Amino acid sequence: MAADEPTTVRATETSFRILDALRALDGAGVTELATHLEFPKSTVHNHLQTLRRNEYVTKHGSEYDVGLRFLQLGEYARDRRGIATIAPPEIDKLAEETREMANLLVEEHGRGVFLYRAKGADAVHMDTHAGKRVYLHTTGFGKAILAHLSDERVEAILDRHGLPTVTPNTITDRDRLAEELTEVRERGYAYDDEERLEGLRCIAAPVVVDGTVLGAVSVSGPKSRMTGEWYTDELPALTMSAANVVEINSTYA
Repeated sequence: MAADEPTTVRATETSFRILDALRALDGAGVTELATHLEFPKSTVHNHLQTLRRNEYVTKHGSEYDVGLRFLQLGEYARDRRGIATIAPPEIDKLAEETREMANLLVEEHGRGVFLYRAKGADAVHMDTHAGKRVYLHTTGFGKAILAHLSDERVEAILDRHGLPTVTPNTITDRDRLAEELTEVRERGYAYDDEERLEGLRCIAAPVVVDGTVLGAVSVSGPKSRMTGEWYTDELPALTMSAANVVEINSTYA
């Protein structure tokens, strides 16, 4: 552990790794978890029993899974973000107007977290859901948020998470990302041109109140429909308008 890293409790970290593995494996038994994590079976078993006793995991036969108690914590955490209760009507309206997928995302621990989404009539199926975490540099709304954080905060996020490649279009160079963030600040919105999912484009606008970026609003759709003036002019105007309404409502809520 580096000298500047905070002290952590190894047993707690083990429990969280087991929970992450349960989610990734869609439930698993002790042996499968132990093999997946390269932990002793006794360690996995003891942690699972503790988590089950506290109702954070369930057991069906020999298989364990993440429990619904996390839903209560998740709902609480989401609602603590005021924007999560203020923005949904505008996200719904944006999805209806554009007929595409409209989203609300915030930053936490240097990652983007989806808080809410609404499907328009023509929206394509995507891998997103409330709680999904993504790299900020791979998305329009992530770049919209990064553009309104301090240089020090952006550097800290990049130092922690790097610029991993997700698609051939992902920005993986810090200087190039910095140039794009400058453009985002100047024009008021960000593009995602197949940078997280191939075949998908996105327009995003930040929600900024009193100089603090609270999150970002976006519209996502297939590249085949995100073209021409619809993509370069109309969608940005609709997205920025929605973000502005959320800003006003957040200011005077």
